[in-house]
Amino acid sequence: MRLSTVILPIHRWREGGREVWRRAEELGFHAAYTYDHLSWRTFRDGPWFGAIPTLTAAAAATERLRLGTLVTSPNFRHPVTLAKDLVALDDVSGGRVMVGIGAGGSGFDATALGREPWTARERADRFAEFVLLLDRLLREDSVSYEGEFYSAHEARNIPGCVQRPRLPFAVAATGPRGLRLAACYGQAWVTTGDPRLSGTGTPEQSLQAVREQVDRLAAACAEIGRDAGEPAKIMLTGFTPQPGRPLESLDAFVDFAGRHRDVGITEIVLHWPVPDSVFAADQKVFERVATEAAAQLA
Repeated sequence: MRLSTVILPIHRWREGGREVWRRAEELGFHAAYTYDHLSWRTFRDGPWFGAIPTLTAAAAATERLRLGTLVTSPNFRHPVTLAKDLVALDDVSGGRVMVGIGAGGSGFDATALGREPWTARERADRFAEFVLLLDRLLREDSVSYEGEFYSAHEARNIPGCVQRPRLPFAVAATGPRGLRLAACYGQAWVTTGDPRLSGTGTPEQSLQAVREQVDRLAAACAEIGRDAGEPAKIMLTGFTPQPGRPLESLDAFVDFAGRHRDVGITEIVLHWPVPDSVFAADQKVFERVATEAAAQLA
């Protein structure tokens, strides 16, 4: 099982930001991700920097750590401009980039561009076209496309990605349409668990929901003749009830990770601790988990 972290883009680069990303590499995390939002929930009144510039700086400050968004959505992105940024980021990093992509939500920053939030159906429709076009843009030197929501006219991405045929996609999905997209286009699939259980469900219900999601992904893969073992299964923690409190102690995390490994999860992502926030945790325990948990899980 791989262990990764998500570092919120809240740190001024010259006032500790660089050191956080370097420390993530030193601790041996497989990957470090960041959110691609314009601001986020309880952090809305504090510092919040852009995802792509932050990852570009992180790429220059690290050597081995894989990097990516978790996740990017059509709420704030167009496939043509996103593809151009990703090609550049993949080049700067030497081929260490993955893009997490999802349909987006209806949170307060969904209205930051001056429009009403899309319905769930509208988000799903846009996301399907978004993924299709982004896939082409990152594989082909020149793309022309006319869709219902997105267009491209001789959009060029020369020299293309360092990673061939394109950099990996991690598709966040829980519903049938999204899981089909993950099966068709994803080198990985991302879940936060079942959002319907947030605040009301039990840890056992949450674990069962993840098991059922993994099974539905396998069914979606089977429909297109793909080996269900191919996509990595990424669990972003912190949003649904969890068996135990995974960052309470090293033993608690090993138990938590082992339970999720047993239902098919292959990578667990922990939030880098942020004091006095929903992601507060003991930094010493967090670092013990990063350096010691893998051996116990093995």
